[in-house]
Order: sequence, then C-alpha cells, then structure tokens
Amino acid sequence: MELAAASSSSGVSFRQRSTAASSPLLQEDQLQQEKQQVADGGSQVPRSALYQALTSTASLANLLPTGTVLAFQLLAPTFTNHGACDATTELLTRALLAVLALSCLLASFTDSLKGPDGRVYYGLATPSGLWLLDYPPGAPAPDTAKYRLAFIDAVHAALSVAVFGVVAARDKNVVGCFYGPSPAKETAEALDIVPLGVGVLCSLLFVAFPTRRHGIGYPVTNGAGGSSVST
Repeated sequence: MELAAASSSSGVSFRQRSTAASSPLLQEDQLQQEKQQVADGGSQVPRSALYQALTSTASLANLLPTGTVLAFQLLAPTFTNHGACDATTELLTRALLAVLALSCLLASFTDSLKGPDGRVYYGLATPSGLWLLDYPPGAPAPDTAKYRLAFIDAVHAALSVAVFGVVAARDKNVVGCFYGPSPAKETAEALDIVPLGVGVLCSLLFVAFPTRRHGIGYPVTNGAGGSSVST
C-alpha cells in the first residue's frame, strides 16, 4: 500500500514537473499563434473610437485644409518675429490667426464633384445644393442636390476652427508672442493641458461624425464629391 502510494505520488509529482516544464513552451507557442493571427487578419481587428482619436490627435494638422496649415507654418515665424513680439507684430499675429481660422471655417462648407468632362470642380454648399465656383458658364449644370448644406457641416466647421486653435496654441512662436519666453506656471500648465484635451475631444467627434466632403484644401479621392448630407 505504501509502495503504491509512493509510486502514485511520484507519478503525480513527475506529471506536475513535466507540465510546469512544458508550460513556458506552451505559453510561447500560444503567444506566437496569437501574433500570427493578428498578422494574418490585422486589418480585421476592430479599433475603438478612442484609439483612432488618440492616433489622429498626434497629427491634428491633417484635419485642417492643407493650404491653411502651410500658410501658418510659413507665416507664423515671420509675423511673430520668432516669438519676440512687440505691439505691432502681436496685432499682425492676431490678424493672421483670425484670417486662417476663417479659412478653416469657410473650407468646411466647400465640396467638389467630377464633371462630365472628367475634371474636378469646386463649389460652396448651400441649402439647395452646390454652388459651383469654377464651372463653365455655358455647360449644362449637373444635379447637385445631394451636396446641399447640412447641420453636420456647421459641426465640422466649428471643430476645424477648434483644431486650428489647438495647433496655434502648441506653436512655440505664437506662445512666445502672446505670453513671453517664460509664461507663468499656471499659464504654462493650461497651455499644456487645455489644447490636448480639446484636441482629443475634436478627434473623437471627427471619428464619430466623419465628413465625406472633399472641399478646397482637402485631398480629393477617385470618387470626388462625397456628400455629408444626413437624412
């Protein structure tokens, strides 16, 4: 009886040691299988809205019209005198930011369509359709009813202005112009926290309510002229 019990005990302990010895190999193999599954079907792995928002927050300028971002990057150092503003350059900087914010606002209400000749034409969204800006006068006007103005366009316009404010607030030349080379501690903390919070919120809203417009300053896809009209 004692011999059988000892044999049984040794067998159990041997199996436990064998399982314990092989468990790292099993875990490693399982980990490799999971990695392979992710690699094979990575495009099918769903990503949360928060993840997409945080990703787009890292490149908020991509949510703005290309021309506006380029103008800001080129003109801000000159208008702010590289962060050392006097009364005149501070006034000019405020005017520059106002003009660029207005361009973000107006660009949100523009859209594009591909005409019968294959060219892309731009226009301004109105309650009745798209008011084409560069369409040939004598050519028959296409049906633009699906491009009519919608409430979501006003939301995107407000978000674009907010995003531009975040980009401007994170620029060292603009901060130096308005707050000096060494802002107060409370001001510095607000400049670090508030733009980040606004950026994350705007990115979340852009992900939750995407626009299908391809207006002036935004890239045009092959199927140019998607409408953001909501029913």
